[in-house]
Amino acid sequence: MTNSKPLLCVHGHFYQPPRNDPFTDEYRTEPSAAPYNNWNARITAESYAPNAFAGNFERISFNMGGTLARWMDLEAHATYLRIVNATQAYYHRYGVANGVAQSVHHTILPLARGRDKRCQISWGIASFAYRFGGVPQGLWLPEMAVDYATLEAVADLELKFVILSDGQVTGELLPGAGPYRVRLPSGRFVSVFVRDNNLSNAFSFNMPAAGEARDWVNEALRGAQPGSLTLLATDGETFGHHHSQGVDVLRALTLPHARDAYAITTLGRYLRAHPPTVEVELVENTAWSCPHNLGRWATGCACTSGRNYWKGALRRALDNLSHDIDDLYVDLVRTSDLASWSLRDAYITVLLGQVTGPEFLAQQSLGQLPSIKQRRLLQLLEAQIYRQRMFTSCAFFFEDLERVEPRYAIANAVRAIALVRYATATDLTGSFHRDLSIAVSEKTGRTGAQIMDEILVQADLGHSPLGNTMERNGFR
Repeated sequence: MTNSKPLLCVHGHFYQPPRNDPFTDEYRTEPSAAPYNNWNARITAESYAPNAFAGNFERISFNMGGTLARWMDLEAHATYLRIVNATQAYYHRYGVANGVAQSVHHTILPLARGRDKRCQISWGIASFAYRFGGVPQGLWLPEMAVDYATLEAVADLELKFVILSDGQVTGELLPGAGPYRVRLPSGRFVSVFVRDNNLSNAFSFNMPAAGEARDWVNEALRGAQPGSLTLLATDGETFGHHHSQGVDVLRALTLPHARDAYAITTLGRYLRAHPPTVEVELVENTAWSCPHNLGRWATGCACTSGRNYWKGALRRALDNLSHDIDDLYVDLVRTSDLASWSLRDAYITVLLGQVTGPEFLAQQSLGQLPSIKQRRLLQLLEAQIYRQRMFTSCAFFFEDLERVEPRYAIANAVRAIALVRYATATDLTGSFHRDLSIAVSEKTGRTGAQIMDEILVQADLGHSPLGNTMERNGFR
């Protein structure tokens, strides 16, 4: 790629948290999203669909979270197909994808154990390949949260680049987005693109009118070197949902015009023509939405109002439960001389609906196991899905334990506990309940244990406790 103009890449981070009930897989009505049934539907009408039908996905770099893609495939299929077709058309035109993968449950990766980093990323790669075709080159890090161990997992899985902000790297930063390369402790390298914080935040919070957007960017890039890259990276929902003029703004920015001072490209295409030559170092345990060393998702910090001690207590409860679930899973798998974590990584094919549980076991040469052991193994693999969902970043993002997001994390934990109990006859309810009693809502004074009690009643575990799980695994 040679160009006499500076280059602009617009990257949209398209994501919605999981909203399906862990026990029924149904999407519940969200009155605050009226007149739509839920926020997925409302944001689709305001942002995803208009951008798709305006052709914007054919000209931008983007990532789409697996939970959003699944919902869209089921509930807004025409929009979903427009996005898939746009991505495939871009690949056929340029030989490189304009989409990048995202770790599947939007977990804050530096706070996850090594094998969970790998699971989240490998599931994200598999989800991308299943939905868009091909293998992604890059990864969107949830909240841009990063440490060296996370980038080691990125390198393990043969991804080439990530996106960060300029405050997350140190070294001789040049004007523009790079790319730069980060040397890992293993001696390998991962490429890093650096977003233009000023330009990205201007469009996120002070978006101009559609008729002014192109002139604004032309002015911002007028002094940039020919062939250099500027990266505007922001939430995809900025374009249409947060700002009603956003769809027209994005179209105006990305449609080529001879008089523009810039040309449009995407990250994978630019990296192919401009491999990094400048080395930078990470500022570890940083994110784009918290200046407190990931405190927003770990222990609580000034990013959210009030006393945030509940965040540390909830995370400890989930961490302890995940250890217990993992131990029981490993105990069962060890008796069959299986590779515990590669088996879990491969289970994404069942989650995506590509195969049933029994078909998966047959593919893994486990079809000869006794039927009772097959059932137990599949139940524990299903428990791993809900145990991963517990750590969705939004559970810790906001200010209070009584919000729907922490409640959803606890509900997924309860679901995982039920699956473990049916598989092993071991009940982890008591220890998790005890740990949750330390997490207290500042607004209501209620504890996580009380929220768990409500969920247990609402879930009615005595009635078809495995619900959609056993249907997915082919036992109904």
